[in-house]
Amino acid sequence: MRSARALLPEVADYRDLPRSWRRDIVAGITVAVVALPLALAFGISSGVGAAAGLITAVTAGLVAAVFGGSHVQVSGPTGAMAVVLAPIVAEHGLGSIAVVTIMAGLLVLIAGITGLGRAVTFIPWPVIEGFTLGIAAIIFLQQVPAALGAVAPSGQRTLAAAWQVVAQTNWQSAGRTLAIVGLVALLMLALPRVHRGIPESLTAVVVATVLVSVVGISVASIGELPSHLPAPSIPTADLGTLRSLTGAALAIAALAAIESLLSARVAATMSDSGPYDPDRELVGQGLASVTSGVFGGIPATGAIARTAVNVRAGARTRVSAIVHSVVLLAVVYLATGPVAAIPLAALAGVLMVTSFRMISAATVRKILRSTRSDALTFIVTAAVTVCFDLIEAVQIGVLIAAFFALRNVARRAVVVREQLPGHSQPGDQHVAVLRLDGAMFFGAAERISAAITESGDSETTVVIIRMSQLGMLDATGAHTLVRITEELEKRGITVIIKGVRPEHLTLLSNVGLFETLRHENHLMDSLDEAIAHARSHVRALPAGPVSSP
Repeated sequence: MRSARALLPEVADYRDLPRSWRRDIVAGITVAVVALPLALAFGISSGVGAAAGLITAVTAGLVAAVFGGSHVQVSGPTGAMAVVLAPIVAEHGLGSIAVVTIMAGLLVLIAGITGLGRAVTFIPWPVIEGFTLGIAAIIFLQQVPAALGAVAPSGQRTLAAAWQVVAQTNWQSAGRTLAIVGLVALLMLALPRVHRGIPESLTAVVVATVLVSVVGISVASIGELPSHLPAPSIPTADLGTLRSLTGAALAIAALAAIESLLSARVAATMSDSGPYDPDRELVGQGLASVTSGVFGGIPATGAIARTAVNVRAGARTRVSAIVHSVVLLAVVYLATGPVAAIPLAALAGVLMVTSFRMISAATVRKILRSTRSDALTFIVTAAVTVCFDLIEAVQIGVLIAAFFALRNVARRAVVVREQLPGHSQPGDQHVAVLRLDGAMFFGAAERISAAITESGDSETTVVIIRMSQLGMLDATGAHTLVRITEELEKRGITVIIKGVRPEHLTLLSNVGLFETLRHENHLMDSLDEAIAHARSHVRALPAGPVSSP
């Protein structure tokens, strides 16, 4: 019950509200101004429509703010989710989105309840940045058709579709939409230099919309939007439909969890409002997507860009994200007419600039200059994201990073032959002290085995294996130690094991290492005792290698 209560809203979530409510309200309004064009644009780029993006920002943003694990996180439709949804819409149709949104939300909710929130810490930095770079490239490529006044061909991947549109474009007619894109991009880049408080994306969209209306330029616009939230309804689906959408729901859930937790982690480093609870964050995001699906929206995640705006605007509590949703709700009921006139090319310009802002040139340089393995992981993750699939990109990136990490660990695993401490005594040439350093696991076991078995010479009759410096041991490494001991004992070499760490005792006992020793006294904690015992063997057997306990 205590764990369950930790995943639910509590009064302590708003303890700073008496001191920060003014700043929270201002921050919420500021974020809403930034979120409006992005919500519309991401809804369109997902293939579901601008209305779905706006509904998601309102419903999911509100639920995630109340139930999520971060005090300053702002949630809603994002570019990464739009990238995932577009092929799902193309393959399964618009009717599948509500079902897959609820399915994904339930999966994220279960992940939070079962405590999987901290799993994101296992995703390496180069994978995250490669994924971000790939997402940015896809967002840009998705806007190429709208920027050129064309319709994206269906059934093709983003890169191929953008290339086909460019190859078949009538550049004379595309000049109007390109001019709108250029105007929006210019304003978004120039306005922050005039004053940082100007909402550049919204201002750019308003200017472009007014200009198109006044001049009478004929370009495609958003079109009709609902003037109220639709009534909630639970979609129905048969077993076959659910089965066909399971893979898509898993991909959406994985992306929602990863993006939300990464955004919450970034927010925690930017704000002094306290740490975030990763499991509760997943619970909140899961409930947010379920709510969004019920109202006809799309899956939601924590949005890094909007969260950063929220923090910079002075937000301290969840009230800012709640206000953001309330302001967008007011737009739904009061301003859908003007919003419907926004040119699609203007939103394309917003997303193109946003995609460039997602990329940090300094971060890319740091990764490429770090190590060859990290650079390769970064490049492969970005390439797979653009050319194939987002979730596969993360999986492949993690596998590549894990391979190089294990290789580095294996390289640090060594066998060192030590000199016997103190004054040399007669017969010491028959005793070999071998220290295992680093890790003995499946990636290094055979190499260590060869090093140990080849370390002795014809004079060696006793081998002391020091294990106190062995940090990591798995079943393969333990089994290899058993084979090493058996082989040395068969050769007439007595094996003494010294300094087994407490955390390794059970594993070594279960695989039978101690049973392979010639005598139970050959398991020792002290090096001095082990050397003294080894010398006793040598003194007792001056004529041959056969030893006794």
